[in-house]
Amino acid sequence: MELLDRIFGKGDKAAAYATALVAVAEAEGDLAKVEDELFAFAKAAEQNPALREALTDEALPVDNRQALVRDILGPRANKTTVTLISFVIESGRARDLSKIADAVVQLAASSREHAVAEIRSAVPLTDKQRERLEKALSRATGRTIEAKVVIDPTVIGGVIARVDDLVFDGSVSSRLADAKLALGS
Repeated sequence: MELLDRIFGKGDKAAAYATALVAVAEAEGDLAKVEDELFAFAKAAEQNPALREALTDEALPVDNRQALVRDILGPRANKTTVTLISFVIESGRARDLSKIADAVVQLAASSREHAVAEIRSAVPLTDKQRERLEKALSRATGRTIEAKVVIDPTVIGGVIARVDDLVFDGSVSSRLADAKLALGS
């Protein structure tokens, strides 16, 4: 909890939920899979206003919101992931899903003594590209890095990586802005 208290502040409920979700996923032997799926689903919900609204609309019955999760994830997702997301919704914490997912990722990485890099890219990365990014970020930070990729259509070419407070902006728009500054326009 100490790590999460530093990240989110003492007494943050997202940290408590994350601790519980990690414990369940570990007990089921599915932590790595649940961590990846929970992160991906939470980021998709964060970026899709209609999905976010449907998950957080308390006027809709909880059963309907849970059914939406089952419909979206279907048999592709681990059963534990679907159950844990449904639990978060039932507990009235759907608005905190992204924060809870971030905390789960931080806790899981910390237990492996790794740091997490959130990589934003307009297109999915291949495994080889992801591995190259992890190695480059590991060299740059001096820590073992685990990359979590978020598809973000606002990133125009390249990637933006965030490790804790460090941001590595390798996007085309950033490079163009740098070139414009260098040319003095």
